[in-house]
Amino acid sequence: MAESGSTGGLPMLVDQLVKIWLEVRGPVVAPVLQFAINVCLVMVTMLFVERIFMCGVMVFVKLLRRTPETQFKFEAIQDDLEFGNSSYPMVLVQIPMFNEREVYQLSIQAACGLSWPQDRMIIQVLDDSTDQTTRELVQVEVQRWASKGINIKYETRPNRKGYKAGALRQGMRHPYVQTCDYVAIFDADFQPEPEFLQRTVPFLVHNSNLALVQARWKFVNANECLMTKMQEVSLNYHFSVEQRVGSATYGFFGFNGTAGVWRIRAMEEAGGWNDRTTVEDMDLAVRASLCGWKFVYIHDLEVKNELPSTFKAFRFQQHRWSCGPANLFRKVLFTILKNQNLRLWKRLHMIYAFFFVRKIVAHIVTFTFYCVVIPASVLVPEVDLPFWGAVYVPSIITLLNAITTPKSLHLLVFWILFENVMSLHRTKATIIGLFDIGNVNEWVVTEKLGNLMKYRSAKYGKKYTLQRMASNMLARGWKMSERLHILELWTGGFLMFCAVYDFYFQGKNHFYVYLFLQSCAFLIMGFGYVGTFVPHYS
Repeated sequence: MAESGSTGGLPMLVDQLVKIWLEVRGPVVAPVLQFAINVCLVMVTMLFVERIFMCGVMVFVKLLRRTPETQFKFEAIQDDLEFGNSSYPMVLVQIPMFNEREVYQLSIQAACGLSWPQDRMIIQVLDDSTDQTTRELVQVEVQRWASKGINIKYETRPNRKGYKAGALRQGMRHPYVQTCDYVAIFDADFQPEPEFLQRTVPFLVHNSNLALVQARWKFVNANECLMTKMQEVSLNYHFSVEQRVGSATYGFFGFNGTAGVWRIRAMEEAGGWNDRTTVEDMDLAVRASLCGWKFVYIHDLEVKNELPSTFKAFRFQQHRWSCGPANLFRKVLFTILKNQNLRLWKRLHMIYAFFFVRKIVAHIVTFTFYCVVIPASVLVPEVDLPFWGAVYVPSIITLLNAITTPKSLHLLVFWILFENVMSLHRTKATIIGLFDIGNVNEWVVTEKLGNLMKYRSAKYGKKYTLQRMASNMLARGWKMSERLHILELWTGGFLMFCAVYDFYFQGKNHFYVYLFLQSCAFLIMGFGYVGTFVPHYS
């Protein structure tokens, strides 16, 4: 009798829970969910209008052939027959690095190969490495180039205070920097072409109101794996649309932290490097713009660099790129509002479009709407979810983002699913930064693999490929804490439940197709099967 009672207790409990759910769903849950839907629709509309405006401006810019050369004066610097190289301004080239064993040679070699008079350029390697072997390797490389007559300096610090911003700030304090007028900055995995300074510095020389010349990034490992292809789609929109529109229309955009040349006087006027957030580059750009300085972006000047190809490295990077801007927005909002150097329309652009829509709304609405609100709506038929807001408008936004990378249009579905999964961490990071929660200024350097994977592929051939696949599938040597991602797994489980529910009860919009695919994406990434897996060989 006891067994019969316990067996019948579970169905009764389930029936009771279902009855309670049906009683509260209409009067309690539905109004709250409907409010969330309406808020998300407003945010989607904001994002849609911003995308349409940006792409409309790009059409206008292309039709009028509005280029940096038509906006600003540009004349190539020539040797002076009488005074020789003195017509070339002094340029400081900074290469900040931290335990960059796989890529340090690439950046140093590229910087030393810049076509600029050797007596008018100083290369500064700012090494914050904590690995002694890496430090020694970098020092040897610097000494090797110095022995060839290159004016290159190796600078280090006793601690990493301020992280990258602290290293750059300390680098500017050396006495020899006082002889320089401009500073070019390249992260350790960036490889500028020889003519980089010839293409950028003349803009600063001939236009006294310019503070920054920014070049485009070119990704050398975009085809390494599906994850790097997805990143390329997102970043191509940033460079092809956001940076170009900001340069052509407002004379303002966010400095990307590398592959750019600054006027040192403008940096000093803006207050120099500040480590109050993890986006010291954007911080400096905002402060310089508030001082009245303008920026120019050169779209056809590309600098080779590497995308993070491991999921762990990509997650750390995206956390920093989402948390930092939100935290900076919190700290500069009232400064921008009170500033009198900029016109009202430019201040509104910085606050609304640059920060609020792109750095706050875009992250939050992607996760809350597509991964929480829409799935929850299939459980509550009492709510009204307009099809235009759930499907049509998001589809147009997606196409406008992806059209800048035509070669990857066939991967559009994968890109949508991938971006939605990453929006979980971007939303979390945005909230942390916006409300200044915890250690928001913690800096984790993005791991670069450089030529490591190419070297191992050449060394092991098919054996390497098979070992990599086997290691990935069997999780050889993996730690559960590093491989499993609980948030993704929980979200994937929730989406799978909603998909099954919608399919079983034949939901009116057939969202179960999307929900099932999105659930699989969350589960795959939750188990760590994404990106490049780096095996360890003895």
